[in-house]
Parts: sequence; C-alpha cells; structure tokens
Amino acid sequence: MSIPTTQEILQRIQFDEIVQQVRDLPSLPAVVMELLSNIDEENIDISVLAKKVAQDQALTAKTLRFANSSFYGTPSKVTTIQQAIALLGVANVRNLITAAAISGSFPENQCAGFDFKAFWKHSMATAVCAKLLARHLHINSDYAFTAGLLHDIGRLVLVTRFPEHYATAIAYRVEHDCYMLDAERAVLGIDHVIAGHALALHWHFSDIMQHAIVGHHEPEKTGTNQLVSLIHVANSIVHALDLSNVEDDLVPPMSLLAWNNLGLNEETYQLVFRQTVLQFEKINLVL
Repeated sequence: MSIPTTQEILQRIQFDEIVQQVRDLPSLPAVVMELLSNIDEENIDISVLAKKVAQDQALTAKTLRFANSSFYGTPSKVTTIQQAIALLGVANVRNLITAAAISGSFPENQCAGFDFKAFWKHSMATAVCAKLLARHLHINSDYAFTAGLLHDIGRLVLVTRFPEHYATAIAYRVEHDCYMLDAERAVLGIDHVIAGHALALHWHFSDIMQHAIVGHHEPEKTGTNQLVSLIHVANSIVHALDLSNVEDDLVPPMSLLAWNNLGLNEETYQLVFRQTVLQFEKINLVL
C-alpha cells in the first residue's frame, strides 16, 4: 500500500469525531465505576457488592466464568458473586468485573485484519505482568493490573467505531512492516493513545489511570510517574514474549527513562518473565 494521498488524508479521522463516538458509547455499569473509583478500598461490604453485580446478568455470567477458570484454582464450583468474593477476595473480583465490563462494551465487529482474541490476550498478559512488577516495586498491584488491562483501550474505540479506517491502517502496517502506532498516525491521522484518553475522560477514570493510558508508549509525556513507567515496560515485555501470537508482531521501543525508573535488576526481570508466562498460560484457557 502506498503512502496516503491528499484525498485520503482529508478523510482522516478528526479528534471531534473520536469524542462524538466515545460519547455515544454506553457508560460503564455503576458498580464498575464505583470499584474503579475506590480501588484502594479494601473494607467493602461483600453482600452489598454482590447484590449490585448480580443486577447485571451479563456481567455476572462473565465474572463467574473467569472465577471458575483454572487460573484461580478454586476448589469448588463458584455459582454466585458472593462465593467468588469469599474465595478470591475483593481485589481479584474487582479485576474480573472490570475485565468483563470492558469486553462487554466493545462487541466484536467486522474489521478486516483485527483479531479481538489476540487483543484481549495482550491486554490480559500486560495486566498480569504489570501486577507482578508492582509487587516487586511495592506499589498498588490492583492499580497496576487495571492499568495494564486498559492501556490499549483506545484500539477498541477505533476498531469498533471506525472499522474501515482501521482495516486500512492494519493493511498499511503489514505493507510497510512498521509499528501499529505509526500506521494509525499515517493513515488515520490519530492514534489509539488519543482515542484511549478520550474514552478515559468520558468514563471518568482517575488521573493515574489516564496517565498510564497516555504514557504507555511515550512515558516521558507524563514525567517520571512510576506506574506509567511500569505499564510501558510491561507492554514491551509482553510483546517480546509474544503471548498474543500475533504474526510479525514488533516489540515497541523501550524508554530508557522508564526502565531506569523501575530500578529492578536482571534476576527480578527473569523471574517476572517466567511468572508472566506461567500465569498467562492458565488464564489464556478462558480467553
């Protein structure tokens, strides 16, 4: 595919179009918004939380499906949200509910060349890797998991709201063997980082989550925030481990600033690599 023509450039997606499409998306369920806004809160009334989740049948079904996967190794069949919370803890159930709600907001469509399953594999693997890194850095692992899960959310905005445009960008990436971010900018005139930030504002994500989305390719844009650095590094690690099995996937450039900001040694990284692969292999069974 050749470089976009002047006429094609005029047909590129404008930021106002992104904002309008984001506004047309349904809001996240109230229980998910509550969990995301109180991610540090451990003293949550389990019975109240269970009742709120149970009001959304689709959310309940997806959460229980995850809870019964081999990844969590539950000793018996989980049949209610209250059982899931009791067995797995509030933090794990919060992560499950968030994953279920986000995936439900973006049903698969016919965007040529886009693999939804591979997308969710990468998102979940990044979340797992981010959580493992966070534990070594002694920062909130729930923030890290959620930020890892959401870092590429802008891709879903572009794929589901502008499928023909994005299919062209995918074809451009294949033809030019470039990074998807560069293909988006060349063909669409906008990228998934900008789309993700627009969605994060619409869904009232916290500032720290917004920074993680905005800085996951270029952490320097948000200063030296440790969570942003962590998500940037986790994203690169997961691409390098090729856990989503995307053909000809390229590992995005690693920011030296972000790498140094984490301050972890080679032994720790080797351990994180192994643990990420092992944990992802289990959760991959239900993706």
